[in-house]
Amino acid sequence: MKNIKCDCGHVNPEGTVLCESCGKPIAGNQHIDGNDQKKLLNMRYDGTARRSQTYNKTIIDKIWSFFSSVKVGVWLIVIALIASAVGTIFPQQQYIPADAISRDPAVYYPETYGIFGRVYYQLGFHNLFSSWWYLILIALIGVSLVICSLDRFVPLYRALKRQKAKRHYSFLSRQRLFSETVEVTATEKEEVIKKLKAQRYKITEENGHVLAEKGRFSRWGPYVNHIGLIIILLAALLRTTPVFYTNEYVWVSEGEQTVIPGTKSEYYIENEAFILDIYDENDERFKDAIQKQGVVPSNFQTNAIVYKAKEGALVGSDSELVKVAEDEIRMNHPLEVDGYKLYQSGYQLNEVNQMTFTIHEKDNLEGEDLGEFSIDLNDPKSEYELENGFTVSLADYFPDYYLDNTGEPKTETQYPRNPTFIFNLFPPNMEEYETSFVGDIKGAAEAIGIDTESVELSPMSKVIGKFATSLDPTGENDYQIVIKDIDFQRVSGISIRKDHSLPFFGVGALIFMIGVIQGMYWQHRRIWIQPTENGVLLAAHTNKNWFAIKKDIEKAIENTNVKMVNDQQELDE
Repeated sequence: MKNIKCDCGHVNPEGTVLCESCGKPIAGNQHIDGNDQKKLLNMRYDGTARRSQTYNKTIIDKIWSFFSSVKVGVWLIVIALIASAVGTIFPQQQYIPADAISRDPAVYYPETYGIFGRVYYQLGFHNLFSSWWYLILIALIGVSLVICSLDRFVPLYRALKRQKAKRHYSFLSRQRLFSETVEVTATEKEEVIKKLKAQRYKITEENGHVLAEKGRFSRWGPYVNHIGLIIILLAALLRTTPVFYTNEYVWVSEGEQTVIPGTKSEYYIENEAFILDIYDENDERFKDAIQKQGVVPSNFQTNAIVYKAKEGALVGSDSELVKVAEDEIRMNHPLEVDGYKLYQSGYQLNEVNQMTFTIHEKDNLEGEDLGEFSIDLNDPKSEYELENGFTVSLADYFPDYYLDNTGEPKTETQYPRNPTFIFNLFPPNMEEYETSFVGDIKGAAEAIGIDTESVELSPMSKVIGKFATSLDPTGENDYQIVIKDIDFQRVSGISIRKDHSLPFFGVGALIFMIGVIQGMYWQHRRIWIQPTENGVLLAAHTNKNWFAIKKDIEKAIENTNVKMVNDQQELDE
């Protein structure tokens, strides 16, 4: 890089606008003369060279120059804001309601929001905040903040550290505030300096030349802001990792013990009892709400016990569990253990626990049944042998049945909310079997291509509307499996959250606010007093609040012959 030697003898790096030693203006490799001397100086970074404006040869230089642009940073932030706004139009996949028609996003968004929901899902906005391109965008904003800060902080630090009281005449005369007094006594000059000290100005003298300065620390406010923002962005990226953030959901039946998701099988939760209290229907305060919704809960809670697995214990081994916490989990009253918070988030009063089936001759459904068997939906067996010689094989089981985009039967969750079965029925002393599809009539018909209006349904007892008898895919079955009874259980929905990123957000926000206060309520004020043959030159500069620095000067020169500074802003127009 080419250096620029000033008339004062100081060698400046290429790109310097004002000599680092005397402040004399420089354009290219030449000092500024002619009409340009009338223009006010650009005091940004005190005229020192910025890397982005001097180095532009290698690919690294070009990348640095690109990200050092404020416009690039602003556009990255605007794009991130627009993307974030789009991500809030519909709920993200993790916030799909537990009681939704289907928690499969491919089904939920089109069914709930129509064509807009389908487009929303297909464009991947349902997982926007964890998508690779959004995380890269956040990372690029961080890169832009770092490079922008370094590109400006380093030259500004050098300029302010090397400030000298003695400055070139052109530097002083082209400040916004400037005056020249022909005759000033030494006593008056000392009086001005004394009054500036009284106003908490730091005085630097150099062979009779004076620099009065205060509020320099305010210049670092924007860079403190950037540090806070960078910490916040890092916290946002860390929040995508399971080490720093966990947000899981688990359904636990009464009397059931299950592993807490997100804890790597280290913790288990047991639902001792689920309690639901409702408002009295005769209470006038809630009468309208009860009429609209039927039941309005006043409290629902889970009496829970949390266990921790011993080190080296086998997964699922109850004998290797140690009780570590026990509490009543209610709304806004979570159970806390080892950084995890367990919230009461929902409940199911009619989740299927056990189903009883009977076998009938297809042509005699009203007659006596030929056999009966029951399935524990939490622990179904693969085969059931009946006393009269029938054998029922469970070919497939869909606890939470739905159809995917291809028409294939799937299960949304492992919880028995819409249980559907495919049975292979072996009659006595026969090797051939009959296949029956038992469960959701409409879904079953769609799965095998049968019009539901043409399906003949048989009567059932104690069965809710969505359950029905079996469908015969071939139409040649001699027997039919009928749902006889259903046992329900109460289930608690528990949210598990752990967030170690919150302290980082807090620290980042605190640092950001310190930077805001630092840059907003203080200003960097500088006043130069330079002796002439019999008088003085007086110049001043501040990064903002020019009115305040004028008042400081007025107080300092009061009762002296030193002329008040003139505001030369019009010279720059």
